Amino acid sequence: MQYDLAAIIQGYAQGYFLMANDDTGLAWYTSRDRTLIPLDHRFRYPKSLQRVLNQERFTVAINRDFPAVVAGCANRETTWISEELREIYFLLHQAGFAYSFETWQGDKLAGGILGIVIGGAFIGESMFYQIPEGSKVAMVKLVERLRQKQFVLFDAQMMNPHLARFGGYRIQDEDYQLILQRALLRPCTLV
Repeated sequence: MQYDLAAIIQGYAQGYFLMANDDTGLAWYTSRDRTLIPLDHRFRYPKSLQRVLNQERFTVAINRDFPAVVAGCANRETTWISEELREIYFLLHQAGFAYSFETWQGDKLAGGILGIVIGGAFIGESMFYQIPEGSKVAMVKLVERLRQKQFVLFDAQMMNPHLARFGGYRIQDEDYQLILQRALLRPCTLV
């Protein structure tokens, strides 16, 4: 199947995101209230995670095994990452827009975050872990990387208790759009 990658990137740049549903395949979604992960002093994480970070049990990589991260994110009882959406992620990855931010324990993939990078915006699509704390360490290390590379925005799309533990917060769509437009103007790279 042919996909218009420029149109897909444009959709994300306007604040939409793709999800598969049972009835019609893929559809674009948006939210009146968006969840962001702060890239400033508001970012936080549990004290128990600091011990794990200090032990340096995990190493970090970007795109070491992109297909495995996509598969890990899709491996749920109910998933919105269909085969068609996987294919789009791979095409976006080949075009330099989709990334996997990974944690490893030796040669074993511990966890990862799948995201789309457009300018200074990191749009988090999904995360998973195979080893406890793997995705949490990935979150901390990703925020460090986004700060270092001067990203403006870490969009987590929808709130959940896990994201709230990291300081995730909701903003209204009109405020989100302003931050997104500012982020799109900043030329950033994750690697």
